[in-house]
Amino acid sequence: MSNRSTLSKARRGKPSSRIYRVRNWAAYDQPLKQRGSVTLWFSTEAVQAWSDQGPAQRGAQCVYSDAAIATALTLRLIYDLALRQTEGFVESVLALMGLDLSAPDHSTLSRRQRGLSIQWPTRVTNEPIHVVVDSTGLKVYGEGEWKVRQHGWSVRRTWRKLQLGGNEATGEIVAETLTENSVDNVSQVARIDNEVETLSGDGGYDKHKVFEALADPPQEDSIQTLIARRKEAKINRTAIATRRRWPVMRSCELCGKRAEKVGNNKVDIIDAHWPRRRLRYKQIIGDKRSARGWANQQVENRLGWAILNRMTHLGSPDSYKEEKVN
Repeated sequence: MSNRSTLSKARRGKPSSRIYRVRNWAAYDQPLKQRGSVTLWFSTEAVQAWSDQGPAQRGAQCVYSDAAIATALTLRLIYDLALRQTEGFVESVLALMGLDLSAPDHSTLSRRQRGLSIQWPTRVTNEPIHVVVDSTGLKVYGEGEWKVRQHGWSVRRTWRKLQLGGNEATGEIVAETLTENSVDNVSQVARIDNEVETLSGDGGYDKHKVFEALADPPQEDSIQTLIARRKEAKINRTAIATRRRWPVMRSCELCGKRAEKVGNNKVDIIDAHWPRRRLRYKQIIGDKRSARGWANQQVENRLGWAILNRMTHLGSPDSYKEEKVN
Protein backbone atom coordinates (compact mmCIF):
# COMPACT_ATOMS: atom_id res chain seq x y z
CA MET A 1 0.00 0.00 0.00
CA SER A 2 1.36 3.41 -0.95
CA ASN A 3 2.10 6.12 1.55
CA ARG A 4 -0.53 8.33 -0.07
CA SER A 5 -3.35 5.81 0.39
CA THR A 6 -2.22 5.12 3.97
CA LEU A 7 -2.29 8.83 4.72
CA SER A 8 -5.74 9.19 3.15
CA LYS A 9 -7.13 6.37 5.31
CA ALA A 10 -5.57 7.89 8.40
CA ARG A 11 -7.20 11.23 7.63
CA ARG A 12 -10.60 9.66 7.06
CA GLY A 13 -10.37 7.67 10.29
CA LYS A 14 -9.16 10.55 12.42
CA PRO A 15 -12.04 12.00 14.44
CA SER A 16 -12.55 15.74 14.19
CA SER A 17 -11.65 17.78 17.26
CA ARG A 18 -14.22 20.45 16.38
CA ILE A 19 -17.80 20.14 17.59
CA TYR A 20 -20.43 22.71 16.62
CA ARG A 21 -23.54 23.20 18.70
CA VAL A 22 -26.63 25.30 18.12
CA ARG A 23 -27.81 27.78 20.74
CA ASN A 24 -31.26 28.56 19.33
CA TRP A 25 -32.69 25.11 18.64
CA ALA A 26 -36.18 26.08 19.83
CA ALA A 27 -36.36 29.09 17.52
CA TYR A 28 -34.62 27.33 14.62
CA ASP A 29 -36.94 24.33 14.80
CA GLN A 30 -39.95 26.35 13.61
CA PRO A 31 -38.36 27.59 10.34
CA LEU A 32 -37.22 24.04 9.59
CA LYS A 33 -40.79 22.77 9.87
CA GLN A 34 -42.11 25.73 7.89
CA ARG A 35 -39.90 24.81 4.94
CA GLY A 36 -41.83 21.57 4.53
CA SER A 37 -45.27 23.12 4.74
CA VAL A 38 -47.52 22.53 1.72
CA THR A 39 -49.89 25.36 2.66
CA LEU A 40 -49.69 27.55 -0.44
CA TRP A 41 -51.47 30.69 -1.45
CA PHE A 42 -50.97 33.43 -3.98
CA SER A 43 -51.02 36.96 -2.65
CA THR A 44 -53.31 39.62 -4.08
CA GLU A 45 -50.35 41.29 -5.75
CA ALA A 46 -49.33 38.02 -7.43
CA VAL A 47 -52.89 37.39 -8.68
CA GLN A 48 -53.15 40.88 -10.12
CA ALA A 49 -49.76 40.53 -11.84
CA TRP A 50 -50.45 37.01 -13.18
CA SER A 51 -51.32 38.14 -16.69
CA ASP A 52 -48.78 39.92 -18.86
CA GLN A 53 -49.26 43.68 -18.92
CA GLY A 54 -46.21 44.62 -20.94
CA PRO A 55 -46.13 46.56 -24.22
CA ALA A 56 -47.25 44.95 -27.44
CA GLN A 57 -44.64 43.02 -29.38
CA ARG A 58 -44.28 41.52 -32.83
CA GLY A 59 -45.89 38.13 -33.29
CA ALA A 60 -47.83 36.37 -30.59
CA GLN A 61 -48.37 38.27 -27.34
CA CYS A 62 -47.32 36.94 -23.97
CA VAL A 63 -50.19 35.62 -21.86
CA TYR A 64 -48.36 35.25 -18.53
CA SER A 65 -46.13 37.73 -16.75
CA ASP A 66 -42.57 37.06 -15.68
CA ALA A 67 -43.80 36.83 -12.08
CA ALA A 68 -46.18 33.98 -13.00
CA ILE A 69 -43.41 32.09 -14.81
CA ALA A 70 -40.99 32.61 -11.91
CA THR A 71 -43.63 31.41 -9.42
CA ALA A 72 -44.22 28.19 -11.34
CA LEU A 73 -40.50 27.51 -11.78
CA THR A 74 -39.89 28.17 -8.08
CA LEU A 75 -42.52 25.59 -7.12
CA ARG A 76 -40.90 23.19 -9.56
CA LEU A 77 -37.53 23.45 -7.81
CA ILE A 78 -38.94 23.27 -4.28
CA TYR A 79 -40.97 20.13 -4.91
CA ASP A 80 -38.61 18.58 -7.50
CA LEU A 81 -41.15 18.38 -10.32
CA ALA A 82 -40.86 17.98 -14.06
CA LEU A 83 -42.34 20.66 -16.33
CA ARG A 84 -45.60 18.81 -17.00
CA GLN A 85 -46.04 17.99 -13.32
CA THR A 86 -45.39 21.66 -12.53
CA GLU A 87 -48.19 22.64 -14.87
CA GLY A 88 -50.58 20.28 -13.09
CA PHE A 89 -49.41 21.40 -9.66
CA VAL A 90 -50.07 25.09 -10.39
CA GLU A 91 -53.45 24.23 -11.90
CA SER A 92 -54.46 22.39 -8.73
CA VAL A 93 -53.36 25.27 -6.48
CA LEU A 94 -55.33 27.77 -8.56
CA ALA A 95 -58.39 25.50 -8.46
CA LEU A 96 -58.17 25.03 -4.67
CA MET A 97 -58.01 28.80 -4.22
CA GLY A 98 -61.01 29.30 -6.52
CA LEU A 99 -59.10 31.66 -8.83
CA ASP A 100 -60.21 32.14 -12.42
CA LEU A 101 -56.66 31.87 -13.74
CA SER A 102 -54.94 29.40 -16.02
CA ALA A 103 -51.54 27.83 -15.44
CA PRO A 104 -48.72 28.19 -17.98
CA ASP A 105 -48.15 24.98 -19.93
CA HIS A 106 -44.86 23.11 -19.88
CA SER A 107 -43.64 24.38 -23.25
CA THR A 108 -44.28 27.98 -22.17
CA LEU A 109 -42.33 27.43 -18.97
CA SER A 110 -39.38 26.01 -20.87
CA ARG A 111 -39.39 28.80 -23.46
CA ARG A 112 -39.93 31.70 -21.04
CA GLN A 113 -37.31 30.43 -18.57
CA ARG A 114 -34.62 31.55 -20.99
CA GLY A 115 -33.58 35.08 -20.09
CA LEU A 116 -35.97 35.38 -17.14
CA SER A 117 -34.98 38.12 -14.68
CA ILE A 118 -34.89 36.84 -11.09
CA GLN A 119 -35.17 39.19 -8.12
CA TRP A 120 -32.40 38.48 -5.63
CA PRO A 121 -33.81 38.48 -2.06
CA THR A 122 -31.16 39.91 0.28
CA ARG A 123 -31.29 42.10 3.34
CA VAL A 124 -30.35 45.71 2.65
CA THR A 125 -27.14 46.83 4.35
CA ASN A 126 -25.29 50.12 4.06
CA GLU A 127 -22.01 48.79 5.41
CA PRO A 128 -19.26 46.81 3.66
CA ILE A 129 -19.64 43.08 4.13
CA HIS A 130 -17.35 40.10 4.70
CA VAL A 131 -17.67 37.82 1.66
CA VAL A 132 -16.78 34.12 1.68
CA VAL A 133 -16.13 32.70 -1.80
CA ASP A 134 -16.38 29.04 -2.69
CA SER A 135 -17.22 26.73 -5.59
CA THR A 136 -18.72 23.31 -6.23
CA GLY A 137 -19.84 21.15 -9.14
CA LEU A 138 -23.33 20.40 -10.44
CA LYS A 139 -24.32 17.61 -12.82
CA VAL A 140 -26.07 18.41 -16.08
CA TYR A 141 -26.69 15.19 -17.96
CA GLY A 142 -24.99 11.92 -18.69
CA GLU A 143 -24.62 8.50 -17.16
CA GLY A 144 -25.21 7.77 -13.50
CA GLU A 145 -22.68 6.47 -11.04
CA TRP A 146 -23.57 2.81 -11.64
CA LYS A 147 -23.04 3.02 -15.41
CA VAL A 148 -19.73 4.84 -15.02
CA ARG A 149 -18.45 2.25 -12.54
CA GLN A 150 -19.53 -0.67 -14.71
CA HIS A 151 -18.79 0.57 -18.24
CA GLY A 152 -16.95 3.88 -17.94
CA TRP A 153 -18.07 7.35 -18.92
CA SER A 154 -18.82 8.70 -22.38
CA VAL A 155 -18.45 12.09 -24.04
CA ARG A 156 -22.02 13.05 -23.13
CA ARG A 157 -21.18 13.16 -19.44
CA THR A 158 -20.55 16.74 -18.31
CA TRP A 159 -21.03 19.08 -15.38
CA ARG A 160 -21.10 22.77 -14.47
CA LYS A 161 -19.10 24.69 -11.91
CA LEU A 162 -21.02 26.83 -9.42
CA GLN A 163 -19.15 29.87 -8.10
CA LEU A 164 -20.72 31.62 -5.12
CA GLY A 165 -20.05 34.42 -2.69
CA GLY A 166 -21.83 34.63 0.65
CA ASN A 167 -22.28 37.23 3.33
CA GLU A 168 -20.51 35.85 6.40
CA ALA A 169 -22.70 37.80 8.84
CA THR A 170 -26.15 36.89 7.49
CA GLY A 171 -25.48 33.60 5.66
CA GLU A 172 -27.06 34.96 2.46
CA ILE A 173 -25.69 34.36 -1.01
CA VAL A 174 -24.92 37.77 -2.52
CA ALA A 175 -23.25 36.63 -5.76
CA GLU A 176 -23.31 33.50 -7.87
CA THR A 177 -22.09 32.42 -11.29
CA LEU A 178 -22.61 29.20 -13.21
CA THR A 179 -19.70 28.47 -15.55
CA GLU A 180 -18.28 25.68 -17.65
CA ASN A 181 -16.24 23.11 -15.78
CA SER A 182 -13.04 24.42 -17.41
CA VAL A 183 -13.38 27.96 -16.02
CA ASP A 184 -10.96 28.84 -13.23
CA ASN A 185 -12.49 29.68 -9.83
CA VAL A 186 -10.42 32.80 -9.29
CA SER A 187 -11.59 34.45 -12.52
CA GLN A 188 -15.03 35.03 -10.93
CA VAL A 189 -13.83 36.84 -7.77
CA ALA A 190 -13.98 40.29 -9.35
CA ARG A 191 -17.67 39.84 -10.30
CA ILE A 192 -19.02 40.59 -6.81
CA ASP A 193 -21.07 43.79 -7.00
CA ASN A 194 -21.50 44.49 -3.29
CA GLU A 195 -19.32 46.81 -1.22
CA VAL A 196 -16.80 44.34 0.21
CA GLU A 197 -14.62 44.91 3.27
CA THR A 198 -13.05 41.45 3.63
CA LEU A 199 -12.86 38.45 1.31
CA SER A 200 -12.20 34.90 2.53
CA GLY A 201 -11.45 31.78 0.58
CA ASP A 202 -9.74 28.42 0.81
CA GLY A 203 -6.38 27.51 -0.68
CA GLY A 204 -7.85 27.33 -4.18
CA TYR A 205 -8.02 31.14 -4.20
CA ASP A 206 -4.41 31.63 -3.08
CA LYS A 207 -3.29 32.84 -6.50
CA HIS A 208 -1.67 36.03 -7.70
CA LYS A 209 -4.55 36.92 -10.05
CA VAL A 210 -6.91 37.05 -7.03
CA PHE A 211 -4.64 39.40 -5.13
CA GLU A 212 -4.12 41.50 -8.26
CA ALA A 213 -7.90 41.88 -8.64
CA LEU A 214 -8.25 42.80 -4.95
CA ALA A 215 -5.29 45.22 -5.12
CA ASP A 216 -7.27 47.39 -7.57
CA PRO A 217 -10.95 46.78 -6.73
CA PRO A 218 -13.83 48.67 -8.42
CA GLN A 219 -14.70 50.26 -5.08
CA GLU A 220 -12.75 53.08 -3.45
CA ASP A 221 -11.53 51.27 -0.33
CA SER A 222 -9.18 48.32 -0.52
CA ILE A 223 -10.37 44.80 0.28
CA GLN A 224 -8.75 42.82 3.08
CA THR A 225 -7.94 39.19 2.34
CA LEU A 226 -8.28 36.15 4.62
CA ILE A 227 -7.22 33.43 2.21
CA ALA A 228 -5.68 30.19 3.39
CA ARG A 229 -2.24 29.44 2.01
CA ARG A 230 -1.71 26.59 -0.44
CA LYS A 231 0.76 23.88 0.49
CA GLU A 232 3.08 24.64 -2.45
CA ALA A 233 2.63 28.42 -2.23
CA LYS A 234 5.62 30.58 -3.16
CA ILE A 235 6.24 34.31 -3.33
CA ASN A 236 6.68 35.91 -6.76
CA ARG A 237 8.43 39.15 -5.95
CA THR A 238 7.86 40.54 -9.45
CA ALA A 239 4.06 40.25 -9.21
CA ILE A 240 1.94 43.31 -8.57
CA ALA A 241 0.01 41.59 -5.76
CA THR A 242 3.09 40.55 -3.77
CA ARG A 243 2.60 43.36 -1.27
CA ARG A 244 -0.88 42.01 -0.45
CA ARG A 245 -0.01 38.32 -0.51
CA TRP A 246 3.17 38.56 1.55
CA PRO A 247 1.49 39.22 4.95
CA VAL A 248 -0.63 36.07 4.47
CA MET A 249 2.42 34.01 3.56
CA ARG A 250 4.49 35.44 6.40
CA SER A 251 1.85 34.80 9.06
CA CYS A 252 1.61 31.17 7.95
CA GLU A 253 5.38 30.67 8.02
CA LEU A 254 5.70 32.12 11.51
CA CYS A 255 3.11 29.66 12.80
CA GLY A 256 4.39 26.77 10.68
CA LYS A 257 0.92 25.76 9.47
CA ARG A 258 -0.41 25.41 5.95
CA ALA A 259 -3.82 26.99 6.61
CA GLU A 260 -3.15 29.58 9.29
CA LYS A 261 -6.33 31.13 10.68
CA VAL A 262 -5.35 34.76 10.24
CA GLY A 263 -7.68 37.61 11.11
CA ASN A 264 -9.43 36.54 14.33
CA ASN A 265 -9.77 32.94 13.14
CA LYS A 266 -12.32 33.84 10.47
CA VAL A 267 -10.74 31.50 7.94
CA ASP A 268 -12.19 28.70 10.10
CA ILE A 269 -15.61 29.68 8.72
CA ILE A 270 -14.57 28.32 5.34
CA ASP A 271 -13.72 24.89 6.73
CA ALA A 272 -16.83 24.40 8.86
CA HIS A 273 -19.65 26.76 7.88
CA TRP A 274 -19.77 27.37 4.15
CA PRO A 275 -19.24 23.80 2.90
CA ARG A 276 -22.52 23.03 4.66
CA ARG A 277 -24.16 25.74 2.55
CA ARG A 278 -23.15 23.86 -0.57
CA LEU A 279 -24.41 20.62 0.92
CA ARG A 280 -27.74 22.21 1.85
CA TYR A 281 -28.12 23.52 -1.72
CA LYS A 282 -27.62 20.03 -3.14
CA GLN A 283 -29.93 18.43 -0.57
CA ILE A 284 -32.82 20.88 -1.03
CA ILE A 285 -32.49 22.03 -4.65
CA GLY A 286 -30.54 19.07 -6.03
CA ASP A 287 -27.05 18.40 -7.35
CA LYS A 288 -28.15 18.27 -11.00
CA ARG A 289 -29.46 20.91 -13.41
CA SER A 290 -32.64 19.77 -15.13
CA ALA A 291 -32.50 22.31 -17.95
CA ARG A 292 -30.51 21.47 -21.06
CA GLY A 293 -30.02 24.98 -22.46
CA TRP A 294 -27.25 27.17 -21.07
CA ALA A 295 -29.50 30.20 -20.47
CA ASN A 296 -32.11 28.02 -18.77
CA GLN A 297 -29.46 26.53 -16.48
CA GLN A 298 -28.38 30.02 -15.43
CA VAL A 299 -31.95 30.96 -14.48
CA GLU A 300 -32.51 27.65 -12.70
CA ASN A 301 -29.38 28.23 -10.64
CA ARG A 302 -30.43 31.75 -9.61
CA LEU A 303 -33.89 30.50 -8.66
CA GLY A 304 -32.31 27.88 -6.42
CA TRP A 305 -30.22 30.40 -4.50
CA ALA A 306 -33.18 32.78 -4.27
CA ILE A 307 -35.14 29.96 -2.61
CA LEU A 308 -32.35 29.29 -0.11
CA ASN A 309 -32.03 32.98 0.70
CA ARG A 310 -35.74 33.10 1.54
CA MET A 311 -35.32 30.03 3.73
CA THR A 312 -32.42 31.76 5.46
CA HIS A 313 -34.68 34.75 6.16
CA LEU A 314 -37.11 32.43 7.96
CA GLY A 315 -34.45 31.50 10.49
CA SER A 316 -30.82 30.45 10.78
CA PRO A 317 -28.95 28.43 13.40
CA ASP A 318 -26.77 30.27 15.88
CA SER A 319 -23.86 27.84 16.14
CA TYR A 320 -20.65 27.98 18.09
CA LYS A 321 -17.53 25.83 18.20
CA GLU A 322 -16.89 23.64 21.20
CA GLU A 323 -13.56 21.96 21.63
CA LYS A 324 -13.81 18.18 21.90
CA VAL A 325 -12.68 16.80 25.25
CA ASN A 326 -10.56 13.64 24.95
